[in-house]
Amino acid sequence: MWWSVERVRMSTSTATASNLSDKQRRILQHLRANADTQTYFKSRLIGEALGMTAKEVGANMSAIQEGGFDVDVEKWGYSSSTTWKVTA
Repeated sequence: MWWSVERVRMSTSTATASNLSDKQRRILQHLRANADTQTYFKSRLIGEALGMTAKEVGANMSAIQEGGFDVDVEKWGYSSSTTWKVTA
């Protein structure tokens, strides 16, 4: 066939990404940009990098978890700030 599985996956992710809010898109972009060198992300540190609070990050993370994107997000820990395990 003329299309590839990768192209289908990318178009599905792109279509879903358009349904995200600005904050959610910024969080997703941050995770994608850093997932190759980092596995665990704290809400507090994501918020500091993006000018948001840890609470804002946590409230918006579920849309990314459920969106079927090219990153998998799992709530991992709660000490001093929610930690997210991210795999790309």
